[in-house]
Amino acid sequence: MLKRDSFDFELSFFKDLHKRMPKDVRVVSMLAHLYTQTGQLDAGLRLDRKLVRLTPEDPTVHYNLACSLALKKRKPDAIKALRTAITFGYDDYVWMCNDPDLADLHEYSAFLKLCDELGIG
Repeated sequence: MLKRDSFDFELSFFKDLHKRMPKDVRVVSMLAHLYTQTGQLDAGLRLDRKLVRLTPEDPTVHYNLACSLALKKRKPDAIKALRTAITFGYDDYVWMCNDPDLADLHEYSAFLKLCDELGIG
């Protein structure tokens, strides 16, 4: 994760945009990403959940939700979100198996089972 100080301008900019355009998916997505990158995991998770509400069939938002949940050590919820992402078409399994945001899942039995089901691992 990056230091929050180095992203003060971007955070301020996207927070202000979000206040004016709270349903703009691009703004919410960028702000969620910035929160997560600066270690503000609760805020990032909150916005990832909002993105799922705004675009419920987007596989990437479900994948990003899974990442936020994994970073918060909520493994069962993260696996559920990953399964939803895959159901909606997420298919970058190589990245999923190497994504540092999902590192806590890589030895988790439910993740290993998912990888088996997908024929990866």
